[in-house]
Amino acid sequence: MYTISVQAHYDAAHLLRDYEGKCARLHGHRYVVEVALQTAGVGENGMACDFGDLKGHLKALVESFDHQNLNDIPPFTEIESTAENQARFFFEEIRKRLSPELASGLLYARVSESPGQWAQYGP
Repeated sequence: MYTISVQAHYDAAHLLRDYEGKCARLHGHRYVVEVALQTAGVGENGMACDFGDLKGHLKALVESFDHQNLNDIPPFTEIESTAENQARFFFEEIRKRLSPELASGLLYARVSESPGQWAQYGP
């Protein structure tokens, strides 16, 4: 099996509405999002998945978050903008953009809000 992973980053602000603590105040992070998928083999070109294609899908999603208040962007207008919910958002949105073969091998989306702190979502 082959595992392919790409990362992208975005700088964004947010606050947690239903939370009693310092994260209830507006604050920011330099988020890093990583998505990984697994395939059984490689194509004639020797690739399991083109890194550029996968990263292109991820960057298209990340661009709408960069230098924004996440609480103003759907779906985070309705749900908390936690790393957990962001990870699920990226997983589901990346899966929609992949071919059925690659989508079935999507392992996870991981969102880090600072070094050593991350949330991961997968099937």
